[in-house]
Amino acid sequence: METTETLKPTKAEIIKKAKAHITTLFEEKLPKPLVYHSFKHTATTVKEAKALGEATELSPEDLEALVLAAWFHDAGYTEVYDGHEYRSMELAEQWLQAQGYPADRVAVVKDIIRATHRDETPKTELQQLLVDADMSSMGREEFFANGELLRAEWETVLGKSYDSVEWAETQLDFLLSSKFLTDAAKDRYKEQFKENIKEQRKLLKKTEKKKKKREQEEQGNFAEGKRGVETMFRTTYNNHIKLSDMADKKASMMISLNAVIMSIIITYLGAKTTAIGPAFTRNPILTVPMGLLLATALGSVVSAILSAQPDVTSFKWLKKSPQVATNRRVNLLFFGNFTKLSLDDFHSGMTGLMRNKDNLYTNMVTDIYYLGEVLARKYRLLRISYTIFMVGLILTVLSFGIVLLYKS
Repeated sequence: METTETLKPTKAEIIKKAKAHITTLFEEKLPKPLVYHSFKHTATTVKEAKALGEATELSPEDLEALVLAAWFHDAGYTEVYDGHEYRSMELAEQWLQAQGYPADRVAVVKDIIRATHRDETPKTELQQLLVDADMSSMGREEFFANGELLRAEWETVLGKSYDSVEWAETQLDFLLSSKFLTDAAKDRYKEQFKENIKEQRKLLKKTEKKKKKREQEEQGNFAEGKRGVETMFRTTYNNHIKLSDMADKKASMMISLNAVIMSIIITYLGAKTTAIGPAFTRNPILTVPMGLLLATALGSVVSAILSAQPDVTSFKWLKKSPQVATNRRVNLLFFGNFTKLSLDDFHSGMTGLMRNKDNLYTNMVTDIYYLGEVLARKYRLLRISYTIFMVGLILTVLSFGIVLLYKS
């Protein structure tokens, strides 16, 4: 009787020391991304293991071994993720030996921890009790909150990514394929376990509906009209029209200005009756600045005319292959494309376009793309026209100044 009384404090002391050791170990070495397999999970597993062991009426020695195994069962996470159970066994053995714990009881603790590995089959009662305690979350109200923590941990540590539906399916499959091994666990968790399965089914259906609705909003209802999309297309078309109009006005201005300059130069240089004609005859060196001005006006007006010239994007191969009118390069809303088709082919293409919301917006996007190409060409040629005009004027003035200096 005295021996028994003496052993009780020792057992309590070893468990207390194990708790302190694991607390320090996790605080110092447990990786931060392990938000599920944290100290809280270990402490909960210890609590549930103790409750299940007491409900099973384990002997004090076996209850002690079970609780010690519960404290150490996730210790291996401080060093390795996959296969941490085996490292947990080694850490438990090292610490228990350092405490002078009996070798045969160390072997029992290690054997209990081994059963928590996914490839091991729990055979003894102690092994089954620890596995039930470790998996007790599926029979408690915290199942859904813990599930989100596990999801976050897997995404961070393992790089696994789940959308809401995939995770809901994974959790439901886990619940349906799992079961508690001991009678004590079945009695303790069965009601909440059933409730969790029911709630997970509801959650899966709800999540699937949300996903389907979101996909319809993002992809399926464009053809029915979305204010933001319509505003985007309307604004883009208006901007293209304004920019095209500005480019045409600038081109028209350059054409008019340079045409006048060319007309004046050609008229006066070619007319012998004017005062300028004989002056050039007497001073042929003046032909240099006037020639530069004439060349400038010619280059500038040619670039401006090319900029203002209508440019229609069309595909000649549509005549031979009208069946490819649904090609995303082709815009059935633009005359430059659909005039290459026969009326029947155009009618068929437009009917399909009105029925297919994806093709409708594809055609509008294609139209904007080719409008952009035309605008880019217009402004590139306008820039060339303005550059020629500016550089030509500068050279003309410089050459005229040189001529005056030469004459003086």
